Order: sequence, then structure tokens, then C-alpha cells
Amino acid sequence: LDGTLAESKSSLDAEMSTLLHELLGIIKVAVISGGDWPQFEKQVLSNLPHDECLENLSLLPTCGTKFYKYASGNWEKIYSEDFTDDEKKKIIGSLRKAIEETGFKEKKVWGETIEDRGSQITFSALGQQAPLPEKEKWDPDFTKRKKIKAILDTSLSGFSVRLGGATSIDVTKPGIDKAYGIKKLRDTLGIAIQEMIFIGDALFPGGNDYPAEEAGVVSI
Repeated sequence: LDGTLAESKSSLDAEMSTLLHELLGIIKVAVISGGDWPQFEKQVLSNLPHDECLENLSLLPTCGTKFYKYASGNWEKIYSEDFTDDEKKKIIGSLRKAIEETGFKEKKVWGETIEDRGSQITFSALGQQAPLPEKEKWDPDFTKRKKIKAILDTSLSGFSVRLGGATSIDVTKPGIDKAYGIKKLRDTLGIAIQEMIFIGDALFPGGNDYPAEEAGVVSI
């Protein structure tokens, strides 16, 4: 979603909304992204016509740790791979420690920097509501976040740690990532992985799109 269909935390523009709606008229489409369900509602669904084309759309928030399907005029949650309270405490504590250790704790932020999305904990360096120009300047080449990730790969070795968005680090249960979402799409829709095409902006090793490529999907 962010960086592919729309700018970070922004709604689909008119051109993309039209193109996506036309695409849904001829083929099944899934949007899989680090954002939670409210972001999908705001950025995607509020900008698409509510018609029968939505039956071709699958939505997988928080890097595929949740799955929503459209049926009988409503969005139904198929699953949500949520953390336990103890897991959440460990992840949040490790994130805070890694940010302090690297010196990347920013004085000026816009909203919460660590967000509990149920099935994913997300660190946003400048806060959840940071303006896009500020976000784009903070870590365009992922250098800062790679340093944080290097620490987390040790302290959170039992979890999946991925880089995504403009300033984000996403933590999910081990093996519950975009590859997991791809396999759920295969099982739910009955479409072979070889028949899928994935398009994303963080396909490098450690990026939150990389697991999709590892799953064997043709990736762009």
C-alpha cells in the first residue's frame, strides 16, 4: 500500500483509484501492507466504488498477519495472528532499548512512535502522524533502520523483524509475514503461487516485501 499504491499514510489518488477499480473488474487483487485495518479503510476502501468488484479484492493488513474478505456486502475477518501480552512487552521493551542504543530517538515526533497493532508491533521513528516530507528525509536509504534491525535480530531472535514504509520497522510472530500472507491467499483463493505477481517497494533482504519474493512469487 504505502510507497506502491499511495504515498505513505495517504489515500489513493484519483488515477490510482480508477486503475485499481478497473483491475478488480478483470482479476483478483490483494493488498498486503504493514498498516492496520483502519489504514486500509481510510486509504483504499473510502476511495473505491462499493460494487461487486470488491469481491475480487482481498485485504491483508499488518504484513499478512490479518486477512479480510468481502462477502454479502460486508468485510469479514478470516484470521488475525495476535501477540500475547508477554510477547508485546518483550517486543516494545526491545524496541525502546535498540532505539536508545543507536541514538535514533528523535526529540520532535508526531504521535506515538511505537504502535500495538494486535498482530504486529510497529516502530515509526517520527510518530504515526508525521508529515510525509519529514518522513522522506529521515531514512531514505534505510541505513538508520538497518542499524536498529541488527540489534533487534539478536534481542528479538524469536520474531520476524522487517523494514517498511518511510520510517517503519514491523515486528510479527516468526514466519507470520508477507510470505505467510501469500500462502494464505493461495489456500483461500485457490490460486497457485506461480500464477501470482507481487509488486512492492521494499524487496531487498530485510525489507518487509522480501518474504513475498522468498515465497516464490514473481516480484516487481
